Amino acid sequence: MAIDDSEATFLVVINDEAQYSIWPSFRPVPDGWAATGFTGRKAECLAHVDEVWTDMRPASLRRALDGDASVPRT
Repeated sequence: MAIDDSEATFLVVINDEAQYSIWPSFRPVPDGWAATGFTGRKAECLAHVDEVWTDMRPASLRRALDGDASVPRT
């Protein structure tokens, strides 16, 4: 299965810094990343990431700038 295949299925994944990415569903999710539960074609997953990842700053930076040690993970 080619990653550029329009029929390929992807997962939306998130890391400890609340940063999102997409990952091919046929491959194991790499260490440091977790599946969010959203799956679909590449375009669908990218659209979902655009919708939910509204603050591109890493979670640690948001905590430091906000003075809040409890920024929730998505």
